[in-house]
Amino acid sequence: MESLLLSSKNTQECAKRAAEVLRAGGVVIYPTDTLYGLGADAFSDQAVDKIYSIKARDVSKPVHCVVPDIEMAEQYGEFSDTARRLAERFLPGPLTLVVPKKSGVEKGIARGIETIGFRIPKNDFCLALANEFDKPYTTTSANISGMPAGSSSNEILEQLEEAAAHVDLIVDAGTLPAAQPSTVVRVRNDDIEILREGAISKTTLRLC
Repeated sequence: MESLLLSSKNTQECAKRAAEVLRAGGVVIYPTDTLYGLGADAFSDQAVDKIYSIKARDVSKPVHCVVPDIEMAEQYGEFSDTARRLAERFLPGPLTLVVPKKSGVEKGIARGIETIGFRIPKNDFCLALANEFDKPYTTTSANISGMPAGSSSNEILEQLEEAAAHVDLIVDAGTLPAAQPSTVVRVRNDDIEILREGAISKTTLRLC
């Protein structure tokens, strides 16, 4: 397992290396604006299977993805006026926006479901990786499902135990400050459903 220490001076260098790992079908632990995440090519069946295996996650629970902008998200998902308004108001930021997937989008995180969740984190590394990889990559907390998310790479590796052997690269930003996970919102036409309240409160969403 390779480890890179992330700093403001080598963000692009780390993003290039992480993108190489993603293109090879590998898995990356990386920092976001909330928690450490597990990244893999979001539309590779094999890569997404690795994420589910590492997390011991129920395959019926969806995994979302990171994109650099809404233009890329619109290649894979259907954005209503309401979805676009939420994106303009809260992204980049701690919002996961779940929208209907486009016809023909069937691989990786899109298998067997009708929607796709998108994040644009307010984090320089995440955005650099999204632009360097030039495709969506997975965003899901780097932990065993049902267990607390670690705030440092050491905590994460201790929790993952043997499953850590399936991680190819750690982009280490040190101990992340305590933060709530992203708020997950599903938008169908003009209907908004809050699936998980996180860093953005229900009240704030309802006021927008």
